Amino acid sequence: MKKVLVLVFSNLKHDARVMRQVSFLKKNYEVTVCCHDSPTAVATEVILLPTVRLSPFQKLVGGVLLLCRRFSMAYDLMYPYETRLHSVLNDTCFDAIIANDIETLPLAFRLKGRNTRVVFDAHEYAPGHFEDRFWWRIFFRPFNTFLCRTYIPKIDGMMTIGQGLADEYERNFGKRPVVVTNATSYYEVKPSNSDVPAIKLIHHGIVTRSRRIELIIQMIDYLPQYYTLDLMLVVPGGSSKQKLYLEELKALARTKNRIKFQEPVTSDKINSVLQQYDIGIILAPPINFNYSNGLPNKLYDYIQARLGVVTGPTPEIANVVNMYQIGVVSNGFTPASLAQKLSPLGRREVQQFKDNSNKIARNLSSEKNEVIVQDLLASILN
Repeated sequence: MKKVLVLVFSNLKHDARVMRQVSFLKKNYEVTVCCHDSPTAVATEVILLPTVRLSPFQKLVGGVLLLCRRFSMAYDLMYPYETRLHSVLNDTCFDAIIANDIETLPLAFRLKGRNTRVVFDAHEYAPGHFEDRFWWRIFFRPFNTFLCRTYIPKIDGMMTIGQGLADEYERNFGKRPVVVTNATSYYEVKPSNSDVPAIKLIHHGIVTRSRRIELIIQMIDYLPQYYTLDLMLVVPGGSSKQKLYLEELKALARTKNRIKFQEPVTSDKINSVLQQYDIGIILAPPINFNYSNGLPNKLYDYIQARLGVVTGPTPEIANVVNMYQIGVVSNGFTPASLAQKLSPLGRREVQQFKDNSNKIARNLSSEKNEVIVQDLLASILN
């Protein structure tokens, strides 16, 4: 059986995309995963990587290296995993390495053998990741652009989550990724039904200021009393800045009624939790390229849980919602514009959205993506 190494600098317990990727691959390959944390028995072998915590002095040195365009040295400071992995892997010969996100791609090439193929799962568009932040544009956009220009021409295959991102990668770096959406596994469930007028809203995902989650909290002021809102928010990597933002959101919510915060669950349990709600919320103001071209996990989570969807006018998300009539698309990204679309809805309209999600759940599940991933690997390795 051929061997595949999956590289990702994340916690797989909250990384549904990579978890699905691994589940696809281990049906036909012997899979080793390198990550920060993982559920047990996710692959043949799991190698845990420590989260790097730079000291203030190291951050200063890293900033100087980035400003001076010494990108390779900056990479070694921020991601010092090469020596450890060479030791642990003991020169294991992998047939393919799957590098998830741009920061793993240099490491993939350092670990590859002479006949190893490298596949890049870009997830999102790396040079536009946090372009809404001034400091990120100064320090990290040139760094990510350098990594893309240096390594993408060398890869054997590439994936990303949506058409707009694929077009941008091809336009700027000359490689055409295949589109593997964030569709989740198919779940055999029926839409929940309720005779009460109350409509339960849910938003789940990572806590980051760029997502402007406070807008969702403010939306409740514009909605009729029969609407309630729950938030299930994950702090990535235990970030102190994100924890502070979460506390700010909770303080804002205390001034509203009808809002609750729920404890986050792992990606394999999210479907059963979501099924108790009626409508899932997606709101990502287009403050950077990736938000403007987003097609997030939560859209497919809501569909598999047989929910309706309310979203801002992000083109690829709006196309899915409108095409399959599974919810409503607001005219803008403000709390009032979202509420304007939600306020007229009653149980009948909401139930129709949920029934329509049920009709398309299999077609928009991960089954088609599995075929795409397997075909990509087979064509490269054969």
